[in-house]
Amino acid sequence: MHVVVTGALVEDGAILLVHRRPTKRAYPDVWDLPGGQVEAGESELQALAREMHEELGVHIVAESASRLGVVHDGSGDDAVHVGVWQIGEWVGSPTNRAPDEHDDIAWVKISELGGLPLVHGVLAAMVHSRPQFECARRHSELTDRNQGDRGTKADCRTCAGTDSSSSWRN
Repeated sequence: MHVVVTGALVEDGAILLVHRRPTKRAYPDVWDLPGGQVEAGESELQALAREMHEELGVHIVAESASRLGVVHDGSGDDAVHVGVWQIGEWVGSPTNRAPDEHDDIAWVKISELGGLPLVHGVLAAMVHSRPQFECARRHSELTDRNQGDRGTKADCRTCAGTDSSSSWRN
């Protein structure tokens, strides 16, 4: 199983998306949230911070990140666990620092997500439902303070005990 993390930067009713190059092996020629593989020894939040800096050149304020949900896709060796996070605050102006992965980045109105080819169609619903996760975020903050940033992998029965060291997003 591959463990991936993605981040939703939301500002003024728009969300930042990246367009995956048509030549990508996994999910070519579709819009996605920026993110990537969780490396061995990293929590989802650590991977999210690293990926946002590598791909967009921004530094996220970790305390502002809240988990929106998890997407499971594929099966067997191709199974993917995607932790989806909303990032409330960041420092820097997002630019495409990974042109070998993405041929475009764009701020898209949340109301327009349904009309785009997205990696996972459920992403639009997750982003539209953000206010429903406020209560879960507050609970998560209390839990995370006591248990560290173990991310959804440890909480997900499907993913518990899986290895996140293999590569997938390339």
